[in-house]
Amino acid sequence: MSTAKEKLLAHLHDEVFCRLGISPVHGIGVFAVRTIPKGVNPLTSRLRYKEIKFSHAELKKLPRGVRKEIEIFCYYDDDAVFVPEIGMNSMNMAIYLNHSKDPNVRYRKNGQLKALKAINAGEELFLDYDQSYGEKHTFK
Repeated sequence: MSTAKEKLLAHLHDEVFCRLGISPVHGIGVFAVRTIPKGVNPLTSRLRYKEIKFSHAELKKLPRGVRKEIEIFCYYDDDAVFVPEIGMNSMNMAIYLNHSKDPNVRYRKNGQLKALKAINAGEELFLDYDQSYGEKHTFK
């Protein structure tokens, strides 16, 4: 068996914990397909990429539909927009994590996601946006 095939099988066996599904909280959500142990990064990805910082003005000439996708799926603030260098046709499942004031996952300072407690198969994963992004949300 090739090394690439062995690595991919190991990833599938050891690191795939989640799927996308319809969330009763908000649109699409991330759900555990098996128990996620406390402290594990449930969205470990084989994709390695950085985000590239753009000013809002730099993106103004993009087609409206593309700008809308960036607004929905990329992090932005008043000054800048951060777009994955791999483009918009490959996405990280983390963009579908819904907000809760009682989260079961959290970003570490190094940008890695971790489970705050064991998460059972079928449970939705939740992130507190206020803690992760410095935003203020009044909804649960």
